[in-house]
Amino acid sequence: MPIQEAKIKQCNIDALVEAFELVPDVLFWIKDLKGHWVYANKLFIEHLGCHSLSQIYGKTDFDFFPPHLAKQYVHDDKKLLEGDLITSRLEMNMTRDGELAWFSTSKRPLRAPSGEVVGNYGITRHFQKSSQALSVFESVRVPVEYIRQNYHKPIKLQELAELTHLSVSALERRFKKHLLKTPSRLINEVRLENARRLIMETNQPISEIAFQTGFSDHSYFTKQFKQFFGVHPSKMRSQIKEN
Repeated sequence: MPIQEAKIKQCNIDALVEAFELVPDVLFWIKDLKGHWVYANKLFIEHLGCHSLSQIYGKTDFDFFPPHLAKQYVHDDKKLLEGDLITSRLEMNMTRDGELAWFSTSKRPLRAPSGEVVGNYGITRHFQKSSQALSVFESVRVPVEYIRQNYHKPIKLQELAELTHLSVSALERRFKKHLLKTPSRLINEVRLENARRLIMETNQPISEIAFQTGFSDHSYFTKQFKQFFGVHPSKMRSQIKEN
């Protein structure tokens, strides 16, 4: 048994894992210090498209998620070791069907009886399926849904603010509090995510995809896409064709 797993075993978490099997809408996992999954409940395993713990054991986020999402999760893990806690954060994730959805996520460092940090654990709940998450994020639900439905159109911050009867500055404060990002950044990310989906699922010209997802300037789209996903859009398409 690897040393890291042995230390995690000392935390007596078997009962904790079993407890999360009783909660129908919560994904639960435990990682070691290197980011390898060592425990997870059935729902989380199914969320990754697998059927047993053995299929995800020892693997990392990069084995199942797009690079930009995996990088964010790894960054979170590092911040946990530095003392930052993640509580009920709203973030985009992939569903089992490969669709983008909003999830409410919390993470904590895992400590052995000696106090040594030996890994981390977390839970996440589908935003639209969790009444608790809905109550917490009700203040941003309307503008978030508006962005999801109208990302392909020009969206002004004043327009979003008026939907919630707030000033632009008040709206930005709410977004930073609950989403840890500005409205403008969310609009950009939703557009990029949908552009990636079209690149993967269609043969449309990339310039047309850029236009369809709300980018009027092709060069700006390309720059933003590469910065967000770490790869040029045409390169992503060629990789998909190769695979």
